[in-house]
Amino acid sequence: MTTPAALTSPGARFRRAYESQCIAVPGVFNALAARMAERAGFAAVYQSGAALSAGLAAVPDVGLITQTEFASQGGYLARAVSIPVISDADTGFGTPLGVERTVQLYEAAGLAGLHLEDQESPKRCGHLSGKSLIGRDDMVAKIKAAIRARKAPEFVVIARTDARGVASFDEARDRARAYVDAGADMVFPEALETAAEFERFAREVPAPLIANMTEFGKSPLLSRSQLAGMGYRAVLFPVTVFRAAMQAAGAALARLADEGTQREFLGTLQTRTELYDLLDYAEFDQRDRSYFGGPTGI
Repeated sequence: MTTPAALTSPGARFRRAYESQCIAVPGVFNALAARMAERAGFAAVYQSGAALSAGLAAVPDVGLITQTEFASQGGYLARAVSIPVISDADTGFGTPLGVERTVQLYEAAGLAGLHLEDQESPKRCGHLSGKSLIGRDDMVAKIKAAIRARKAPEFVVIARTDARGVASFDEARDRARAYVDAGADMVFPEALETAAEFERFAREVPAPLIANMTEFGKSPLLSRSQLAGMGYRAVLFPVTVFRAAMQAAGAALARLADEGTQREFLGTLQTRTELYDLLDYAEFDQRDRSYFGGPTGI
């Protein structure tokens, strides 16, 4: 019997979102960006390993961020919004037993799901060269471990295959089918190279699919509507918001260094009112006053 808690779990909410339509899922690099995405109307958000590596520790996406760092930072995102948050989980952080703990930590943090990739560790960014794959059976074992470890059956286990960039399209397709047979809820084909490949993959892999539309990579930048027409259920934009924020920060820093004041570019900055609105500052202030006998206003 389905319980009320199961219907409102993060995984259940994510499933309802992508089952009703193909959803755009932006990467968010901190909790405030997640809240901005929610207010912009997105149905879910994503914690990108690339953005987390760069933003948290100024290191590349080569497997340097730990399991607990992912879970901890993902928890901040999940607590900041009411929409579901899914997260990168690299290679699962070890053997199938390591994958079990990863799922437990992510689920406890309030995340809706994760994706595991079939690269050897240390992994590399999916759109760079130098990747290598674990055996197909090894990845199947990790998927089975993830399925067994989750407490809520709604928690979404996404199998990512990097085989297109290492072996061939056919190997990516065949691996994806094996991962679905092992119990994966969704499939994430990384670094497909043409629109025709995205369309063919959707025809030949009978599962909910998630596409990665990262900038400056090997895949063409297809729109959500194009991918929806092919049968994809979700589209990741993992580093778009991070890149935009870093570009804006770099421009502001250059002007501040050159001009010694921010007076001339105040119009490009988020205002105090806008920031406090995102932070729900008034509600915090009212609650704080209530503890001292003042009016609550709520």
